[in-house]
Amino acid sequence: MTQSPSGSSTAGFWDSDILDMLFPSHPTTEPRPHQDTELLRQLNFVPGLKEILMLRQVHALEHATVWVLSDRARFRFSGTATSDAQELGGMSTDRGFYLYGRVQLEDLSRAVQIALRRITSGEWDLAVHPRCGTNLSVGMLLTAGLALGATVFMPRDPIGQLVGFGAAAAAASFLAPDLGTLAQRYITTAVPFNLAIANITPMHDHFGRPTHFVQVRWLD
Repeated sequence: MTQSPSGSSTAGFWDSDILDMLFPSHPTTEPRPHQDTELLRQLNFVPGLKEILMLRQVHALEHATVWVLSDRARFRFSGTATSDAQELGGMSTDRGFYLYGRVQLEDLSRAVQIALRRITSGEWDLAVHPRCGTNLSVGMLLTAGLALGATVFMPRDPIGQLVGFGAAAAAASFLAPDLGTLAQRYITTAVPFNLAIANITPMHDHFGRPTHFVQVRWLD
């Protein structure tokens, strides 16, 4: 991480006016504390819905925790070097998330609690992270779609196709960060209003790297 959410714009050219146009039926895009609880109550017959809702909230908590651990200007945890914090990575499940990288257990425990408190208190940008795999997936899909369009609409000769692919790659590179941010904000993450920290277990991954599993539980 090179900067904290408080010092960056996560919306890019997708500013609040454009978001209002994209979501005209919603007077506000701010998350509500009981929105997932209400959704689960109304659609409890949908198999796997709770797991999906929990995964989205865990994903947001994972991002918020990495932000907190990386924010050396405000949180200076003993034993966690800046270079180590920048190399942190995570993977979310519907039971909790894995945090890969060198971090002390007590530092992680404190960071998770701080992250949960901050994100549920209004710092919703903590749910979005520029290194999230969502951004990569959106970029790949966008590049593939634009490249396919280029093969259809550009001249069939090699030069025309090459120009089309180049234009598609440039457009995808420009659009992907902001579209990835929107995908994270509205699809792959949700503010973890229903989560509580259950346990943090130190372990190692298959490559011997230090890993922690942050287990969570669902609060109705």
